[in-house]
Amino acid sequence: MPTVILVRHGRSSANTSGTLAGRTPGVKLDDTGVQQAAAVAERLAELPLAAIVTSPLERCRQTAAAIAKHHDGLRPATDRRLTECGYGDWTGKKISALAKDPLWAVVQQHPSAVTFPGGESMRGMQQRAVDAVRAHDAELAKTQGDNAIWVAVSHGDVIKAIVADALGQHLDTFQRIVVDTASTTIITYTATRPFLVRLNDSGSELASLVPKPSAKARPKRQSSDAVVGGR
Repeated sequence: MPTVILVRHGRSSANTSGTLAGRTPGVKLDDTGVQQAAAVAERLAELPLAAIVTSPLERCRQTAAAIAKHHDGLRPATDRRLTECGYGDWTGKKISALAKDPLWAVVQQHPSAVTFPGGESMRGMQQRAVDAVRAHDAELAKTQGDNAIWVAVSHGDVIKAIVADALGQHLDTFQRIVVDTASTTIITYTATRPFLVRLNDSGSELASLVPKPSAKARPKRQSSDAVVGGR
């Protein structure tokens, strides 16, 4: 199956101010975030991307646009299922103030039990995001082949939830995962299991993701087996 590169958007003005942006419209990348988006775009420039899919929120669309500049004819598509968690009444508030809310401790320790007041459940967030990634992955497998590489630009909590699912972990463990702004997290889905190829990667080369040409007429099908002892 194809390989998805999950890209968190670059640093935004809300990240800088310590505010929970959520789905607040008009939250853009700050100067550092623009530089981060350009840097991750440069890293992805060497890859033959089959698609770029993004959250509809502006900070993600800006990041996706920077990536698309290096890939002629490839326009980012938006998918609302990749949008930020619906934080409801928490949206727009200072993180320092939210940390005093009794719900904060539940978000940290038992997120699968959390439904934000006036917003979305964290289980719902994970389900729709995983469904989106798997659906795009399956479609690209049909149209571009099992070796296709594509990008999904999304948000920190959303990417962490997708990673937890790929690792077969309960959502309650996802706060142990770190996903920095403009980092890449790479997952290859196969018939029986996903493989987490890289996590929270902000600097390594990506050319090795491109499959080597096969001497055979047909490309070798992606194996679902893990290599005993490591690759």
